[in-house]
Amino acid sequence: MNKILKEKIMEAFSAVLPITVIVLMASVVLVPMPTGTILMFIGGAALLVMGMGFFTLGADMAMMPMGEGIGIQLTKAPSLALILGISFVMGLIITIAEPDLQVLARQVPSIQPSMVLILTVGVGVGFFLMLAIIRILFKIRLSVLLLIFYLVTFIVVFLAPGNFIPVAFDSGGVTTGPITVPFILALGVGVASIRSDKHSQDDSFGLVSLCSIGPIIAVLLLGIFYKPSGADVESHTVPVVTTSRDVVVRFAVQFPQYLEDVLKALAAIVIFFLVFQFIARRFKRHQIVRIVVGFLYTLIGLVVFLTGVNVGFIPVGHLLGSELAASPIKWILVPFSMVIGYFIVDAEPAVHVLTKQVEEISSGAITQKVLKRGLSVGMALALAITMLRILMGISIMWILIPGYAFALLLTFFVPKIFTGIAFDSGGVCSGPMTSTFLLPLAMGTCEGAGGNLMTDAFGIVAMVALAPLIVIQGLGLIYGSKLKSFAKQTEQEIQKIRTEKAEEIVLFEEEAWYE
Repeated sequence: MNKILKEKIMEAFSAVLPITVIVLMASVVLVPMPTGTILMFIGGAALLVMGMGFFTLGADMAMMPMGEGIGIQLTKAPSLALILGISFVMGLIITIAEPDLQVLARQVPSIQPSMVLILTVGVGVGFFLMLAIIRILFKIRLSVLLLIFYLVTFIVVFLAPGNFIPVAFDSGGVTTGPITVPFILALGVGVASIRSDKHSQDDSFGLVSLCSIGPIIAVLLLGIFYKPSGADVESHTVPVVTTSRDVVVRFAVQFPQYLEDVLKALAAIVIFFLVFQFIARRFKRHQIVRIVVGFLYTLIGLVVFLTGVNVGFIPVGHLLGSELAASPIKWILVPFSMVIGYFIVDAEPAVHVLTKQVEEISSGAITQKVLKRGLSVGMALALAITMLRILMGISIMWILIPGYAFALLLTFFVPKIFTGIAFDSGGVCSGPMTSTFLLPLAMGTCEGAGGNLMTDAFGIVAMVALAPLIVIQGLGLIYGSKLKSFAKQTEQEIQKIRTEKAEEIVLFEEEAWYE
């Protein structure tokens, strides 16, 4: 176990190192920062590496086998109503457990208490998780459901308060974070595994994408009926730290808060698992021990990770954005954010879960390396467009509507498995690193450029979730084209062999006749 943990930590180190080096270089060349702030960032990076290592191991041991086992057992329920009821409860519980959502909810003080927003998002996820299970069981094409519900989403958009729309789309992104993704992905694999048809593998993906739509619609409806006076957002301030002791104190003070948040989050899932195990008796004793140990690793990983990124990364992200946007070289934010986006994908915990699962399900046809590169390109494009939008004051709807329209159009031309992977990837990319580094970067940029925080800064999560939909499906088009070309070439070779064999037979018969 220690060897595996060491490997996970080294993987996390290689993933976090590029983004750390980029920010440190920027602090020297572009935006000189106080020594204390740099020390906090380095400390945060170290905690992020340790947290990612523990979390990914914990997800492998607990969240994924638990989700897959529950998915298989779920299909054995005596009635469809019971299956859907359990699915709804699971969706609600894992959403309440998602730390990213709690971070977002605390930044929208006009909806108080914050649990109102959290429960609204939870209901949206629960309802759409039911739809996702129905889709797998009844073999409904994912692209059809995506087209229908995104049309519904944009219809509701025109009825919701304008300054509330970015929060709604960001809610859909942050919902699918480090706790939700491993569980939902494995749940889809478990449910799809009971089918023996050739499309069951393709249909195992798509749960995350559907569960990302639910919160958007639910929060838009909340904006219509709740009538918020204004979705104001708290601005991040850079803490003053002058000594190494101040840095340690900053981390030590925040650690208990994140420990409490993660304990509450995981407690709901643990209780659900215990009730499920008591009723279904699905897991054997050694499996339960492994899952419990996995939960412990997940707890340690998430607490350390969230402490690191919240304390060490938020101040640096905000400072970089505000200083560069207020400088004469503000347009450098576009290429700078592209570089940040390209490398920050590897630092998202849930990305590792998704890419591993895709490689396993596709039997190596879609490798982790190829998928990660596609996600990196998507993230780079998303951040470049976001910075242009903030600096130029462009409404996010001018990007989201044509962007989603194009992404939905592609679903009818790419292999089915790529549709599910692409829309799942959109939710997976918008994880803790987005909410704790990229969002503060966007907020700082907005403040430095004199923009509107609510309509300009928010929406970055939505942009991050949109770009992979197009990029990954683009990979799907290339993959499908190569597959057809290979099949055509193979058919031509087979036909050539048949022709040669036929000619040999004719010659043999002619020779035999003459003899």
